Amino acid sequence: MCSSMVLVRVTCLVMMMCMILGLPQTLVALTCGQVNTNIAPCIAYVTGSGSDVPKPCCNGIRAVNNEAKTKSDRQAACKCIQTTVNALSGVNVDKLANLPSKCGVHLPFKPLPSTDCNKIA
Repeated sequence: MCSSMVLVRVTCLVMMMCMILGLPQTLVALTCGQVNTNIAPCIAYVTGSGSDVPKPCCNGIRAVNNEAKTKSDRQAACKCIQTTVNALSGVNVDKLANLPSKCGVHLPFKPLPSTDCNKIA
């Protein structure tokens, strides 16, 4: 009786390990902290208190674009930007939408609150 309980426990343990190890792993290398640090220099510009795009802002947009290598990274970056933008008051949506092109960066998505981040490839 004891050996059958051990066999059941071992079988359950093996099945659990197979399920855990067999799941597809989605690793997001780009964190919201990194995105926020990179785009922080853009806040003054998009809230209207700055007239020219600061160089550190463009460097940050470029860094986010370069670090967002995978679909998951791009979607995560989009969601982080949206969260940050939604937390700010007085964001000029036109300035925000044109920010990547003013910096000479081609983001694969518009950094707007209305962007559906789940559709980013």
